[in-house]
Amino acid sequence: MIRIAVINDLPAIVSIYNEAINLGYAIGITQTRTVESMHTWFEEHIPSKYPVFVFERDKEILGWCSISPYRQERDALRFTAEISYFVKSDARRQGIASALIRHVKSECRRFQIKTIFAIVLECNPESSALLEKENFQQWGFLPGVADLSGKEYGHFYYGYRLNSIF
Repeated sequence: MIRIAVINDLPAIVSIYNEAINLGYAIGITQTRTVESMHTWFEEHIPSKYPVFVFERDKEILGWCSISPYRQERDALRFTAEISYFVKSDARRQGIASALIRHVKSECRRFQIKTIFAIVLECNPESSALLEKENFQQWGFLPGVADLSGKEYGHFYYGYRLNSIF
């Protein structure tokens, strides 16, 4: 089941996020977070515009996905949002990330979002393959902008444009 997250889901969300950091998944973040440090982030994801979704099975949160504003201070970009997604390591390869991405795509009109994009480090080919499978297209590349343990990587921008306007 996919639903909008509530504050009581934050510990599970942070746990999945930290798992990705600790396992060395190439997400560009190297320091784990606490529930307290993520509280403001969660509150900024207003369910009526920029929700956080969770994938729940048997009362356990196995993955989550957020829609975040893109350069929020620039009104011309108000119909564009960034998507991020994370799945528990023991629940990977079960279609959870795909289900979350498809769910976000189906909900974009409701949130008045015309364009969604994801930013992926080039050392994360699994995420690039997932986005391509979900019909995102590579729209850009910033070479050498990320430094992980002294090694530089580029950032891919993957985008998806909705077929019709709300």
